[in-house]
Amino acid sequence: MDKFYEEVEEPVSPHGQYFNTSVICSYIFGFLELAIPSDVSLAIPLINNVFLPINPRFSSIMVRHENGTMRWRKVEVKPEEHIKIPKFPETTNSSPIELYDSCLSDYVTSILIERTPEDKPLWEIHIINYPTTNAASTIIFKLHHSLGDGYSLMAALLSCLQRADDPSLPLTFPSRSQLDSKHTKKGLFKNLCFGVNAFFSSISDFGSSIIKTRMIPDDITPIRSGYKGFDSRPTILSNISFSLDQIKEIKSNLGVTINDVVCGIIFYGIRLYMEEMNEKTKRANSTAIVMLNTRNIKGYQSLKEMQKPESKGLWGNKISFLQIPIPKPNKSGISNPLEFVWKARKIIKRKKSSFSVHLIGLLMDLEMKLRGPEAVSKIIFDTLGNTSVVISNIVGPVEKMTLANHPVNGLYFNMTGGPQDINIAIMSYVKVLRVSMKTLKGFIDEQKLKFCMEKAFEVIFKASMKISEISTKDYLAHTKDCFKN
Repeated sequence: MDKFYEEVEEPVSPHGQYFNTSVICSYIFGFLELAIPSDVSLAIPLINNVFLPINPRFSSIMVRHENGTMRWRKVEVKPEEHIKIPKFPETTNSSPIELYDSCLSDYVTSILIERTPEDKPLWEIHIINYPTTNAASTIIFKLHHSLGDGYSLMAALLSCLQRADDPSLPLTFPSRSQLDSKHTKKGLFKNLCFGVNAFFSSISDFGSSIIKTRMIPDDITPIRSGYKGFDSRPTILSNISFSLDQIKEIKSNLGVTINDVVCGIIFYGIRLYMEEMNEKTKRANSTAIVMLNTRNIKGYQSLKEMQKPESKGLWGNKISFLQIPIPKPNKSGISNPLEFVWKARKIIKRKKSSFSVHLIGLLMDLEMKLRGPEAVSKIIFDTLGNTSVVISNIVGPVEKMTLANHPVNGLYFNMTGGPQDINIAIMSYVKVLRVSMKTLKGFIDEQKLKFCMEKAFEVIFKASMKISEISTKDYLAHTKDCFKN
C-alpha cells in the first residue's frame, strides 16, 4: 500500500506550485488545425488509449496534505467531462468562413480566461467542428502549466500524432546544428577571457534582474498598460505565418541563428507598432522576457526518449527566462532594420553565457523554503508585470502529421497566466513558422500589430538579400553607430 501511495502521490514540483496559486493560474494551449471535419466519436477512445497513458499527471489532481505539501493524487478520469464541443450559430450563408472565424476567436477568448475545476485533472480538449480560414475543424488542448512546461506538453501532444507519409516512422525535428550557425573552437586564452567576461556579466545580469523585479518597471507605452491586478482580463489570439525557408535565408546571409532572426523581426515589429500608435514612445524603455528551456540536451527529445530511465527529470517544468531590453531606434527614427537582428544576437548571446539564470533559480528556491509558493508566485508575477512582452519558442516537426487519419494543416500554441498585454509564442511546422500573439482586448490593436510584424519580416528579408554579397564584417562596421540606446 505504501508503495502504491508513493507511486500515485508524486510531489508537485516547486514550479508546478508557482503556476497554480491565487496569483498565477497558467495554462498552455495547443492548437491543431485539421484538413477535414473531426470525427467526434474517436475522441474518447483516443483519450483513454493514447492521451491518458502518456503521463500519470493527466489522471491526477493536486492535493494539499496536512503538513502543507502539495502532491499529485491519482483519480478516476471521465473523458466526457473534459471534452468540450461548442455550438456556433447556424448560418444559411453559402460562405460561412467569416462568421466561424469570428465565433472561433470569441470562443478562444472565453476559454483563455477560464479556470478548469480543481477536483478534476487539469486539462480539457475543445473540438471546434466548424470550417474557418485555416482549417475544416480545430482541436484545442488546454493543459495546466503545473502538468509541465511547453516542451513537455507539446511532446505529449505530438506523441498522439503520426507522420502522414508513413505512420510507422517517428516524427523528426530539426537538430540544433540545422537551426544555428556553426561554432568554431576557442583557444585557451579566448576561453579564459570568455569565462572572466561571463562571471562579470552574470553578476551584472543578476543585479539588473533583481532591480527589474523589485523597483524599475518598463515605461507605460502602447504595448504596456501598467495594470497591476491579478484578475484575468479578456485577450485575443491572432496568428501570423512566415516562410521558414525565407527565415533560413536571412540567417545564412547575416551569419546568425534562426532565433536571432525571429527575435529581431519581433523586436522590429514591436517598435514599428509603438511608433505607429504613439510616435513619442518609439525610444521608450521596454523589455522582453524570453523563456528558456533549461534541459541540458542538444536537441529535441521525443516523449519516449524523455521517459527513458536515463532521461529521468526531462519531463516537467524545466524553464527559466532572460530579460532582454528591446532595441531602440536612433533618434532620427527606425532606419536600419537589420540592426534589430544584430542587437538581438549580441544581447541574447551575452545573456546566455551568463550564470544569472541559475542564480535566480537558487534565489527562488530559497524564497520557496522560507515563504512558500504564493510568495514566489507573486515575485514571478511582479517580474513579468514590470516588463512588456513575453516570448517563447518551440521547435516543431519537419513532416506533415495526422491525428487518427485527420491531416494536420497547422500547429501553434500560446500561454496564459501572466500580466503582460502581449504574449508571443513561436512554433515551426514543416516549412512554416507560426507566430501566435495573445493581446489584451481593447488595449492592443491586434490587426495593426500583425501588420507591423508582417512588415518587419518583409523589410528585414529584403534588406538581408541586399547585403548577401557584402561581408558581415564590412556591414557591421558601416552600421555600428546606427543604434545607441
